[in-house]
Amino acid sequence: MKDLTQGKPGKQILIFAVPMLIGNLFHQLYNVVDSIVVGKYIGSIALASVGASFPILFTMSAMISGITIGASVLTSQYFGAKNFHNVKITSDTLQVFLLVSSIALSLIFFALSRPLFILLGIPPEVLPHAVRYFNIIILTTTIPSFAMFGMSAILRGVGNSKTPVYFVVASLVINMILDLVFVLVFGWGIDGVAWATAVASISSWLALWYHLNSNKENIIRFNLNYRKWEFDWTNFRLSLKIGLPSGVQQTLVGLGNLALLSIVSPFGVPVLAAYTAAGRVDMFVSMPAMNLAAALSSFAGQNLGANRLDRVKKGLNSTLVYSTIICLALTMVVVFFGSEIMGLFTDVSSPHYSEIIEIGREYLVIVTSFYVVFSTMFVINGVTRGAGATFIPMLITTLSLWVIRVPLAYFLSRHFGPTGIWWSIPMGWSVGLIGAFIYYKSGKWFHHRVKTT
Repeated sequence: MKDLTQGKPGKQILIFAVPMLIGNLFHQLYNVVDSIVVGKYIGSIALASVGASFPILFTMSAMISGITIGASVLTSQYFGAKNFHNVKITSDTLQVFLLVSSIALSLIFFALSRPLFILLGIPPEVLPHAVRYFNIIILTTTIPSFAMFGMSAILRGVGNSKTPVYFVVASLVINMILDLVFVLVFGWGIDGVAWATAVASISSWLALWYHLNSNKENIIRFNLNYRKWEFDWTNFRLSLKIGLPSGVQQTLVGLGNLALLSIVSPFGVPVLAAYTAAGRVDMFVSMPAMNLAAALSSFAGQNLGANRLDRVKKGLNSTLVYSTIICLALTMVVVFFGSEIMGLFTDVSSPHYSEIIEIGREYLVIVTSFYVVFSTMFVINGVTRGAGATFIPMLITTLSLWVIRVPLAYFLSRHFGPTGIWWSIPMGWSVGLIGAFIYYKSGKWFHHRVKTT
């Protein structure tokens, strides 16, 4: 646990963000290695299959992760106000919700997997592999993944960004090793990749749960004895009020990714495989800004709970400087070495090798050139989210995604092919940044603080 209401704002945010960044960079590194193993040792069809599953998995978890954001905001503000009993109630309430929702959603999406992929227009040669991979993942990783979301959110709220990272990194290392063993040694193909993820996900969940409950000094515990859970409907409704707009926002992002996937898929296996591989790199580059924004949210929540608006403003300015410097550096690397990066994801003997390299390089050059726009938008939203003001950012996301990005992707793809789809992404970000900046300058977000006493 860490009190973020004391000390230099910029330094505290950076120190708090670094463990999360390391954990998420390892997570994206796993995604990259996973895609390299699939693309090089199984083939472009398998790579396209994994890529087809990702937007659905993201959409499924998006609404739930929004609720965890609400709980994390509540936790940070209660912790900043030293109201530890409500911290425990928030933790227990979130735990119950995540258990029920993970079971329900895993069964629903398992039943709907094939119709969903057909609806998205996945190429026939990709469809059976995508369905098989998706079904293994959905049945084995939903419960542990949701539980990890919850534990990480509550721990961030009390200023502990380090503990989850240790277990996430260990999990990802195990996952990468099992990828190689299951694919190269056992020859399980795409099934082996799915089972490697399942084993690693379950192991990390159980290990983190045991760690938290075996340490008597932790005020955050996730007890398996349901009789000791303190589920509180008032707390849950407050978490929903704060988190539901973020959940809707992330669900809209997930649905937007599905819409983009349906626009990309008709262009065939090479474009879909390139989109999958470039998307992995895309997520890797975006991680620093996203984690700095998450750290800023916890920082803002605690300081607003302690009524320290001056520190919130200083924290925002410092975070914008950090995110801009990091994004510019990563953008330069991707722009100058885009072809070499894409070459990691496909075997030179593949019949689609040259196409995948060129299409993926073009995507990376266009999209990553605008990451400063993306990072600035995300960081500004981090402040308003820390205050519990999530409804207006949801509306801004809806506008930038569904009024700008998706229609433009459809229209431009008809005239410029896949290149038009890539250009629609930074255009949507630009509109989102304008909306986020206007809302922040209005000051209305400040009045969404929770009563912590």
